[in-house]
Amino acid sequence: MSGRAVGGPAGDPGPPAGESVPVVVGVGASRGVAVSEVVELIEAALAAAGCADRPVGALATVTAKSSEPGLIGAARRLGVPLRAFPATALAAVRVPAPSAATAAAVGTPSVAEAAALLAAGPGAQLIAGKRKSVPRGGPARATCALAEPAVTDNGALTAGREGAPAGSSPAADIVMTSPNPSRRGPDRRTAVIGDKAPEREPTGTKETQ
Repeated sequence: MSGRAVGGPAGDPGPPAGESVPVVVGVGASRGVAVSEVVELIEAALAAAGCADRPVGALATVTAKSSEPGLIGAARRLGVPLRAFPATALAAVRVPAPSAATAAAVGTPSVAEAAALLAAGPGAQLIAGKRKSVPRGGPARATCALAEPAVTDNGALTAGREGAPAGSSPAADIVMTSPNPSRRGPDRRTAVIGDKAPEREPTGTKETQ
């Protein structure tokens, strides 16, 4: 799906005229995943979806994985925030490829696809379903999916507003905001309604496999 150029009113402008809608990347990971494996997976997914030139707005994952150094490092390298949602919020999001194994491990049948949709906001669409990394000489330790926010009639993006289709869900925790500008476009933090200012240090969570 090709990028759409949009503009919006003051206070919720969306991307400047002529710029593409940012892509939100949902990510899942096994313990100990390398930063390079996550970044290479994201770049491959963007290229395969025809989105290599579009900016990445944020990475999103389940709270249980939000302290994983490989995910935090990937967000830092890309210059975007890493957002974390509770498993119960992700489980409320309908996805095309739910997994019983994932549900047993982290409490939600989807991490990558559900996190991408939830972080991208109401009306968001998947532009690439779950994709596994292909590391050399070892098992895949990362998954990702791509979503894009909806654009309202006045041109504003819905990104940053909770996208669970049934009822409201807790706002995402902003785990990390990189001090470096994004390599794929302007570093645009799209605040989740009700969220707090990002902490400087990653929040600690109990990791699961």
